[in-house]
Amino acid sequence: MLRVATWNINSVRLRIDQVARFVAESGTDVLCLQEIKCLEDQFPRNAFADMGLPHLKIAGQKGWHGVAIASRRPIEPSETFQSCKLGHARCVSVQVAGVDIQNFYIPAGGDVPDRELNPKFDHKMDFYEQLTATVAAQDRSRPLLMCGDFNIAPSEFDVWNHRYMSKIVSHTPIEVETLNRLQVAGAFTDVVREAFPEPQKLASWWSYRAEDFRKSARGLRLDHIWTSPGLTPAVVAGSATIHEPVRAWTQPSDHCPITVDLDV
Repeated sequence: MLRVATWNINSVRLRIDQVARFVAESGTDVLCLQEIKCLEDQFPRNAFADMGLPHLKIAGQKGWHGVAIASRRPIEPSETFQSCKLGHARCVSVQVAGVDIQNFYIPAGGDVPDRELNPKFDHKMDFYEQLTATVAAQDRSRPLLMCGDFNIAPSEFDVWNHRYMSKIVSHTPIEVETLNRLQVAGAFTDVVREAFPEPQKLASWWSYRAEDFRKSARGLRLDHIWTSPGLTPAVVAGSATIHEPVRAWTQPSDHCPITVDLDV
């Protein structure tokens, strides 16, 4: 079995002790991180070796962005689905146990959901368009897992208030349609939603502005794990887990980890 996790860590060096705790408690075999916020030579490699994840693929960037994959098992090269027109460190990939794992930190898109008025939103839409074109050209029988912080909550049950959030970047109709097109292009299964069908409310992110994130209950499901038709049969039924208690740890990331088990 292979347990894969995705987590927007919001600075890997600041939260390395939390990473070690999560890996130990969850038994994660492959950890996909977003917003590591460091360069490759600043990444805490020794700490990952100590926690049993010595095999690393890192795409770093000074002060911003950055993604990494840490694995218990040996990794093989994979062609990364590079989709960032600005050249940010937002995607990295590896093969583990025959599974192609693509890890993304997709742009948030700023505050105004208009491509002409907001370059950040245009960047987000462009990223999705390029990624969708790449995915559409792939062999669907390929064992492919795409995960990360997609910065879109697709369903009315993935946001705390559908009517309000429909006007806010991350859940606007154009973003939901864009995410759906990507999912259809690869015939991906949303493994978390498969494990927790609608109308159950789900979230993986809660703003730092709330003193008590559980009391405010204004979460969004921005983090996702998708599997291709060639990999979905290997997903252990019901194994997908949103590790919400991690968000309550001291000085946490605003995102919590998500895991899924693969029978490979």
